[in-house]
Amino acid sequence: MAPKTKRRCIADALEDLEPEHLDKFRRQLLDRREEPRVRRAMVKDKNYMDLADVLVSTFTEDGAVKVTEELLKEIGCLGAAKDLEHFVDKHQLELINRVGNVAPILDDLLIKKVIQQEMYDEIRKLPTTQKMMREIFSRCLKAGKACKDIFYESLEKNERFLIDDLKNKK
Repeated sequence: MAPKTKRRCIADALEDLEPEHLDKFRRQLLDRREEPRVRRAMVKDKNYMDLADVLVSTFTEDGAVKVTEELLKEIGCLGAAKDLEHFVDKHQLELINRVGNVAPILDDLLIKKVIQQEMYDEIRKLPTTQKMMREIFSRCLKAGKACKDIFYESLEKNERFLIDDLKNKK
């Protein structure tokens, strides 16, 4: 199965909103004062798929995720905002810099077939944990949510205190 695009993740989050929350989302989007701004005609009577398109075309994919998450929080849809971006994506920089023991994580990724032996061997040869983590993010986790979920489970098992610390950050 192909990984979900950020546009699709945004659309899925908006699709799950009740009609009144989707309308609140539209109004909050129009009320944003930061640039770039969204014009009323761009969102009037648009469905969730059209809104996702407007968000991505206005803010780029990464920016659209951030704006969507911000607006969902503002209208009180915290669950939808939380589900929008995967934990490992949200904390990528911290994970790259702070994971100390990559070997057991790589072992889990290999055993659970997220990576093949060749990639495992290539990553193990890298000189620093930061380079190993960058490689995991740039190559292994591009396959989508299922791979990120396995990676996250391994982090919880092998870097429990780091994950707890990141969960407690606002």
